[in-house]
Amino acid sequence: MTEFNLIVAVYIFFAGACVGSFLNVCIYRIPENISVVKPRSSCPKCNTAIPFYLNIPIFGYLVLKGRCRFCNTSISFRYPAVELLTAAFALILYVQFSFTPVMVFWFAFISTLITISFIDFDHRIIPDLISLPGIVIFSSSFLILPDMTIQQTGLGILAGGGSLYMVALIYYLIKKEEGMGGGDIKLLAMIGAATGVKGVIFTIFTGSLLGTIGGIAMMVSQKMVNSKLKIPFGPFLSMGAILYIFFGDRLITWYLSTLIH
Repeated sequence: MTEFNLIVAVYIFFAGACVGSFLNVCIYRIPENISVVKPRSSCPKCNTAIPFYLNIPIFGYLVLKGRCRFCNTSISFRYPAVELLTAAFALILYVQFSFTPVMVFWFAFISTLITISFIDFDHRIIPDLISLPGIVIFSSSFLILPDMTIQQTGLGILAGGGSLYMVALIYYLIKKEEGMGGGDIKLLAMIGAATGVKGVIFTIFTGSLLGTIGGIAMMVSQKMVNSKLKIPFGPFLSMGAILYIFFGDRLITWYLSTLIH
């Protein structure tokens, strides 16, 4: 990593927030089959177009005090939260990888996962419009990431998509009902394209663990212990993949060392 540059870091944080603002547009519009380019951003209540000077990521929300300037409707805190989350990841990636093709690759990957996670959480779908191009785009991992090869990329796609497909097929044969959507299968294939087989295994393990904890928490909070609760798996797979980027090798090494001892 090259020497940390504060000015560059500030620019990267702001650029990340701007990308987060665009992700908000994608999260809201893609499931509704609305163009992410036109029309301009507007208040969902009064449909008044938001002026550019009030649409500055994070700061616009603070200036407006979380309410539409024209109809005083409350603005969801999710909008600045997504912007802040994306900006934070941009900054963390810069600190770890500097401003390099590796950093840009992982930022694009994490931004895609953020978009998928919020859409899946809201609508219980993972749009093919995101996951299928994602498989193709992130198959470039062997060209950008030092530890990836074209064989690892191909095997990652097969392992990611194939493993969840087998789980879904076995579940269907036993229960005669769908237990996992096709979107999750394509998402894990996309994750495999970026991280390889090792990343797929790590993602499945951590995603399942986080999903179990999250599912129990949701069931308890909603008092649905004896009921079936549909939980979106995409956000947990995404969290597992992001953990792999930053901590995967160290956690795998630690886990293997505990087995040996």
